[in-house]
Amino acid sequence: MKKLCLLGLVATLASQSVVAETKPAALKDKDAFVSDLLGQMTLDEKIGQLRLISIGPEMPREMIRKEIAAGRIGGTFNSITRPENRPMQDAAMRSRLKIPMFFAYDVIHGHRTIFPISLALASSWDMDAISRSGRIAAKEAAADSLDITFAPMVDISRDARWGRTSEGFGEDTYLVSRISEVMVKAFQGPSPAQADSIMASVKHFALYGAVEGGRDYNVVDMSPVKMYQDYLPPYHAAIKAGAGGVMVALNSINGVPATANTWLMNDLLRKEWGFKGLTVSDHGAIFELIKHGVAKDGREAAKLAIKAGIDMSMNDQLYGKELPGLLKSGEIEQSDIDNAVREVLGAKYDMGLFADPYLRIGKAEDDPADTYAESRLHRSEARDIARRSLVLLKNHNDTLPLKKSATIALVGPLAKAPIDMMGSWAAAGKPAQSVTLLDGMNAVIGEKGQVIYARGANITSDKAVVDYLNFLNFDAPEVVDDPRSAQVLIDEAVKAAKSADVVVAAVGESRGMSHESSSRTDLNIPQSQRDLIKALKATGKPLVLVLMNGRPLSILEEHQQADAILETWFAGTEGGNAIADVLFGDYNPSGKLPITFPRSVGQIPTYYNHLTIGRPFTPGKPGNYTSQYFDDTTGPLYPFGYGLSYTRFSLSDMALSSTTLNKTGKLDASVTLKNTGKLDGETVVQLYIQDVAGSMIRPIKELKNFQKILLKAGESKVVHFSITEDDLKFYNTQLKFAAEPGQFNVQIGLDSQDVQQQSFELL
Repeated sequence: MKKLCLLGLVATLASQSVVAETKPAALKDKDAFVSDLLGQMTLDEKIGQLRLISIGPEMPREMIRKEIAAGRIGGTFNSITRPENRPMQDAAMRSRLKIPMFFAYDVIHGHRTIFPISLALASSWDMDAISRSGRIAAKEAAADSLDITFAPMVDISRDARWGRTSEGFGEDTYLVSRISEVMVKAFQGPSPAQADSIMASVKHFALYGAVEGGRDYNVVDMSPVKMYQDYLPPYHAAIKAGAGGVMVALNSINGVPATANTWLMNDLLRKEWGFKGLTVSDHGAIFELIKHGVAKDGREAAKLAIKAGIDMSMNDQLYGKELPGLLKSGEIEQSDIDNAVREVLGAKYDMGLFADPYLRIGKAEDDPADTYAESRLHRSEARDIARRSLVLLKNHNDTLPLKKSATIALVGPLAKAPIDMMGSWAAAGKPAQSVTLLDGMNAVIGEKGQVIYARGANITSDKAVVDYLNFLNFDAPEVVDDPRSAQVLIDEAVKAAKSADVVVAAVGESRGMSHESSSRTDLNIPQSQRDLIKALKATGKPLVLVLMNGRPLSILEEHQQADAILETWFAGTEGGNAIADVLFGDYNPSGKLPITFPRSVGQIPTYYNHLTIGRPFTPGKPGNYTSQYFDDTTGPLYPFGYGLSYTRFSLSDMALSSTTLNKTGKLDASVTLKNTGKLDGETVVQLYIQDVAGSMIRPIKELKNFQKILLKAGESKVVHFSITEDDLKFYNTQLKFAAEPGQFNVQIGLDSQDVQQQSFELL
C-alpha cells in the first residue's frame, strides 16, 4: 500500500510539473497556452503528438512506454483500465515537456454496461433514453481512464447489405441528426474537461454508409446535392453540438479518398463548418492511400494526408517515418505540421488533461478492486432503455403478450447466446454478464408456467461463413456449432413445440454477421434457421419470432409463417430481461423502425424519402411502363417509422392554423391522438412534409418532427407541431440552403406510409 501511495504522490507531482514547466502562458487561456507549448517543442516531439497507437502485439507495452517517454506518441487506443493506462501516463510525465497522453476507445453503445446497438437505440425514437445511454457510457468509460470515444457513428445507411448498418442510427437524415446531437452532448456532458465526461469523435467522415453495393471499404460516388441534403447533415449536427473530434472515413468520395480529400477536410469541415477540433484517420488509412492508387509510396501518402488536414495518424507509422524528410525537402511546410499539433494539444486541453493528466486515471489506491464487478454496471437503466428499443412488427390475433402460466417452447440458436446479445462493438462488456432470452423468460415465468428449451438449429450450416466469423476471434470462437445433425436439432425442437402451448423462436444473425467487414449479398435468415421455422410452423402451434439482427432482413416468408414478430436487434447486457418484459406484457412495446425493411434484397437500396419520378407506380393500377418490379409487390415489407403496440391508437383529422405561411411566420399542425385500446401505451406521432413543386426534384416526403407520447387506456391528447420556413429549406442546384415559395403537403401519421394530409402555401 505504501508503494501505491508513493506512486500516487509521484503522479501528482508530475501533474503539477506540467503546469510549472510548460506554460508560462496562463492555463486558462487555451490559445496562448497551446501556442507557448508549441513553441517549445522539437520537430520530433511535434510529430510524436500526431501518432495514435493501437495497443497490441505489433507494439508491446514496454516499447510503447519508451516511445511515450521519448515524446514520440500522442495517444493510444484499446487500453481500457486504469492500471493499464497509468504507467503510460507516468511515462508521458517523464518526457521532456510532460505533455499528457490521451486514451481512446470505441465506446459506441455502452462501455461496461452494454446498451442496445445504435440501430436499436434509434428504434426507441426516445431522445431522453438515448441520452441516458450515452451519459452512462461516458461515466463508465471515464471511470476506466478513457478520455475520448470514436463515436457517435452517424453514417446514413440505406443499403442493409452493409455490415456497419448495425453501428449507425438508420436511414433518415433528420432522425440521425437529432440523435447525433444528443449523443455528442451525452458523451461530453457540460464539458469534455469534466472527470466523468469523454470527448466525442464523430465518424465516419464522410458518406461511409453509401459505399457501392453495400460492400465495406468500397467507393462512394455521389452528387453534391445528395451529399449536402441527405448524408452530410448528421456530421454537421455533431459539429454544431460541440464534438471535439472527427474520425475520417476509409472510403473515397468521387474519386478522392477521404484521408487525402482537401475539399472534405479543409474547405467543408474547417472553413464552411468552422470545425476547430481534432481529426483522426481511421485505422491504417494513410498507408491505404497507396492501395487506393492516389499515392505511389508512403512518402506521398503522408504528404497527401497532412496537407489534407489529417491531424493524427491511427496505427500508421508513416507520419513518424516520412514527415521529417518531407519538411526538409520543402514538399510540406512547417505550418502543416504545426496546425495538426495545435489541434492535438487543443483537444488534450479541452479534455482537461493539461490541468490534470490523471483526471480520469485517478490514484492507484482508488482503483476498483474488481474492474468487472457487478456493482459497476447500470442494469436497471440498460433494461429500461432496451425495452424502449424493441419493435413489434406483427401480432396476429393478439398472440402477444404471452401468458405466464403457459408452457412455452423456446427454441433457436439465439435463445441462449450471451455474446450475440451484446451486438457489435460491445466495448468492455463481458458476455458472462449478459442476460440471455432463456434467462429472462425463466426469471419472469418462475414456477407459474414452464419454458422448454431446445436449440433447434445452428446459426448457419455454411462452414465457410462460420470460419469467416471466427477468424479474428483469437481468444475463443464466437460461433460454436452444436455438433449434432441438423435433423436431430430440428426434431428436438419440434418435440418441444408439440408439448407446448406456444413456440418462441429466437432467430436471425450472430453479432459478427452485422459488423465491420461483414457485408452480405443475401438478407435472408440463414437456411438452417429457415428450415427450423418451417418445421415449427408445421406443428400448428402459435409461433412467435424473436428477431436478433443488426440490419433489416428479408423476412417476407417468415412474416407469412409467424403469428407474431418482435424485432429486438441486439439488445445489450439486459436484453434477455427486456425482451421477456415485452413478451409477457410487463412492458408495452413502443419502438418504431428507423430503417425500412425490404421485401427482398432485390429492392435495395430502399428508403422512404426517395425522390419523385415521372412514372411512379400507383398501387391498384396496372404497372406497365411505371417504376416497379413486375415480379413482386412494389414497396417495403415494413416501412420506416412502423411499429405496433399491445394497445390501439387513432388520430383525428389534421387541423392547420392557416393555409398560408409567411417567411417569418409559424404554422401549427395539430391532431388528436387517442389510445382506443385497453392498455396504457406509448407511440410516436410523426410529421412529414412534401415540397410539391420545386426548382429541382424533391422527395415524396421528409420527416421533419416527431413526438413520443404516453397515454393511458382511453386517454386523448392534442399533438401540436410548429412549422416554419426553416422546415422547408433544402440545398438547391447551387448548394444554397433556402426555401422556395409554393405548395407544401403536411402529413401526420404513426408511420411513414399510413398518413393523413393537408396542404398550405409558402408565400
